[in-house]
Amino acid sequence: MNLGFYNTNLPPHLRVLKDEIEGYARGYGLDFFETIFEVVDADDLNEVAAYGGFPTRYPHWSFGMSYEELNKSYSYGLSKIYEMVINNDPCYAYLMRCNHTVDQKLVMAHVYGHCDFFKNNAYFAHTTRKMMDEIANHASRIRRYAERFGQDEVEAFLDRCMSIDDLIDIHSVAIKRRDDHSRYEFPAADRDQPEEGQTVRFKSKPYMDSYINPPDKPPTDEEAKRLKERNAPHFPDHPEKDVLLFLIEHAPLKNWQRDVLSIIRDEAYYFYPQAQTKIMNEGWASFWHSTIMTQKVLAPSELIDYADHHSGTMATSSRRLNPYKLGIELLRDVEYRWNTGRFGPEWDACDDLDEKRAWDKQLGLGRQKIFEVRKVHNDITFIDTFLTPEFCVENKLFSFNYQDQTKNYVIESREFQQVKQRLLHSLTNFGKPWIYVVNGNHRNRGELLLRHEYNGVELKLSEARDTITNLQYIWGRPVHLETLIDDKPTVLSFDGTEHSQQVVGAENDPRRNAPAKK
Repeated sequence: MNLGFYNTNLPPHLRVLKDEIEGYARGYGLDFFETIFEVVDADDLNEVAAYGGFPTRYPHWSFGMSYEELNKSYSYGLSKIYEMVINNDPCYAYLMRCNHTVDQKLVMAHVYGHCDFFKNNAYFAHTTRKMMDEIANHASRIRRYAERFGQDEVEAFLDRCMSIDDLIDIHSVAIKRRDDHSRYEFPAADRDQPEEGQTVRFKSKPYMDSYINPPDKPPTDEEAKRLKERNAPHFPDHPEKDVLLFLIEHAPLKNWQRDVLSIIRDEAYYFYPQAQTKIMNEGWASFWHSTIMTQKVLAPSELIDYADHHSGTMATSSRRLNPYKLGIELLRDVEYRWNTGRFGPEWDACDDLDEKRAWDKQLGLGRQKIFEVRKVHNDITFIDTFLTPEFCVENKLFSFNYQDQTKNYVIESREFQQVKQRLLHSLTNFGKPWIYVVNGNHRNRGELLLRHEYNGVELKLSEARDTITNLQYIWGRPVHLETLIDDKPTVLSFDGTEHSQQVVGAENDPRRNAPAKK
């Protein structure tokens, strides 16, 4: 990618706008890292978007496909990227050169809302704030592997890794599953010195130890422990949600493959909070661009253009949920309720509808409350805590389902609990299945056994088979996945050549006909 077009020196009129809008944002109480705006052409912005918002990534065909899709959609007038901002310190944001001034104002105000959310929301606290540098470092390492081991081999392995990059434990950053290991911890000069003839080993993350320390060094206690675990009849001791970490630690990978898989895992953990807070993040940014534009920087001659673009962003459809619209309306509802006192035991106990309509305690706590919400909630806890029956009625929310008879989607219910549960279910784990590693030495043959945590929705068999195919390639031995199909416990298997599907307890289940132990 050509980096020559990047220029952080904004044109004079945009520099004035940036300073003005930044002052208004800080005046409202927003707190963010230094924000750098770069003016780019539409093609360049589509390229950055295809790379996930970063100016450079490791080479992979999927980024080219994303770019072609974005570029053609823009060329045909079907879509347009208005804003792009990166969770980094400093924050980087992009402005499209051809945008009108009112659009540049809107984008800047929106970006400052995002930057405040990135810095202060608890679910982004674990993310590195130097990801721009780390992404470039990842790209450099993978390019070196491609030059050394061949582009086709490295890209084929990348395909496998990227297809399973969602098999991580999204809660592990908040729940301590295991002891931490320092990446750079060296022995002091006056202690822990090796004896004569003894080799020095650098301390590292366990799953990267074989990469950092050459394999000809004597094994450490940690390595010996892991080798013993792999030979045990059953490991791990408890189901592992972080499948990628399990593969990094125990799969028979080459050093460069282990490093590539760790890169994919690190980037997955960086990006997942953005999916975990999509409704809140976009709602928060939209709340503040709306506030700043309508109260501070919008010129009278720009009102129609702003209303047109803002309404286009907030437009809803009967076929999909708009996170911008839901987020901003729910935040406004929270602010209104805490300003008027429409919460707490007294409000809940009131049965007089006329009294509720006129309810106003004039508490003025709304702005303070939404800042608190922004700090501690993600989409699931936000909706679970603040979605109300009144909000659902006012915003005409409903749940829908596919009807086999009509071969079409129909409205299933407008009842509050049904709507809320459907919404929460679609957001849990981003709507993807929960998969755990159960046994890394299944049948005492070194085979990998996984389990799907069934929650009422069956796996898509085609995608499940693709997943275990890629896992088998990385694991090197047969892979099995326990799940429910047609309410029957079933095991999906792939041994490297063919797929099989076995109902547990069926006549041809090998476990039923196994010889008795002597």
